[in-house]
Amino acid sequence: MDYGKYKFMEAKREHAARAKQKNIVVKEVKFRPRTDDHDFDFKVKHILRFLEEGDKVKVVVMFRGREVVHRDIGYRIIEEVLVRIGERCIVEKPAGIDGRDMHAIIIPRPVEQLVKKVKPTKPPVPKAEEPGSEEAGAKVAGSL
Repeated sequence: MDYGKYKFMEAKREHAARAKQKNIVVKEVKFRPRTDDHDFDFKVKHILRFLEEGDKVKVVVMFRGREVVHRDIGYRIIEEVLVRIGERCIVEKPAGIDGRDMHAIIIPRPVEQLVKKVKPTKPPVPKAEEPGSEEAGAKVAGSL
């Protein structure tokens, strides 16, 4: 094999490997301590859509001014997001403060863990009656 053919085959293999990879994107959804219910629901729907697409989601609670004193509100917001999402995600990084922002990173739960495969059970099939059995003889005798 000559060197040119070797380089071509190597490039072809690398291209095929690159095509099979999926780039994981980190989407960011920002909340504020005073985010209203409808806005909250709307943002949770966006988070669910991002998780279904296979992306990581960074949930950020931004504080301004004196709001940073009330960190418990930020923890409650992130906890409420996790409750509403339910079992569809795994917390990769729990809630933590970084400057004036509180953030947590969640990743989608693998599909195998979402749907527990249960083998369908077949109902028992009744056995066919044999002509020499007592039950078959009783039915024939009773019908005369």
